[in-house]
Amino acid sequence: MIEIVERAAEKAGGVVTLARELGIKHTALYSWNRVPAERVLDIERLTGISRHELRPDVFGQPETAA
Repeated sequence: MIEIVERAAEKAGGVVTLARELGIKHTALYSWNRVPAERVLDIERLTGISRHELRPDVFGQPETAA
């Protein structure tokens, strides 16, 4: 399992809990090479991990305050 998914699972209360909240089987999380773009916003909502951290290739770097 990739590190960012491990962190998300920990924040959500475990792999099974995260998967249940996402409506998928927990074994699916182990096959991810990166977080699927369609799951990013749900994981962000559940865990508080920024979409920018979950998928910087899709959402870019977070804007910094000026």
